[in-house]
Amino acid sequence: LDDTFAPMGFKNDKGEIVGFDIDLAKEVAKRMGVEAVFKPSEWSGIVFELKSKNIDAIWNGMTITEDRKKEINFSETYMSNSQIIVTLSNSPLKNKTDLKGKVVGLQLGSSSFDAVTKDEISKSFKEIKKYDTNVEALMDLEAGRIDAVVIDEIVARYYIAQKEKSTNKDIFNILEGDFGKEEYGVGIRKEDTDLKAEIDKIIAEMKKDGSFETIYEKWFGKKGQ
Repeated sequence: LDDTFAPMGFKNDKGEIVGFDIDLAKEVAKRMGVEAVFKPSEWSGIVFELKSKNIDAIWNGMTITEDRKKEINFSETYMSNSQIIVTLSNSPLKNKTDLKGKVVGLQLGSSSFDAVTKDEISKSFKEIKKYDTNVEALMDLEAGRIDAVVIDEIVARYYIAQKEKSTNKDIFNILEGDFGKEEYGVGIRKEDTDLKAEIDKIIAEMKKDGSFETIYEKWFGKKGQ
């Protein structure tokens, strides 16, 4: 995992790796009779880590894309997401088309990068600024060094909520329009068909018995709120 990817997998104030995906992976591992060990990795090289057998799965809000499917296999979709545009609350930008001539930040190697660069509007940007983590991109936005950040919706909403809670200020705004919908899956080596089947089976069971929903509500609150 990329351990800066809150709320999916990240380090808390005590330096412990926590998050929605962490709780989910721990429960799946428990039901498999194994222990999950979490290894922080650079996101841009994480597929290589998997294929080199340094890790056995990528479990970190990983978007299922056609390019990635050529290299690795995925579990069944366990969550859906959007690529949204975040600006400062005092920004004059209102929607996606307002990004023309602006500096837009995003995480290198992320699905945000793929979604933005495939969209025609990206050719009109002044610059696409790449960051190692989403947090660094949002910090640069807050400091006024860039005009907007394209980021996973669940990550952005969690970060914004935490920021507002700690500062009591309305710092960020989410623009109208997005760079597409996507689905999350667990990244698995193509040859590990038994592992994929086991993960799929257990997640389906968890969705049926309510334990998936319990973990979801812990990190995101009740759906529809």
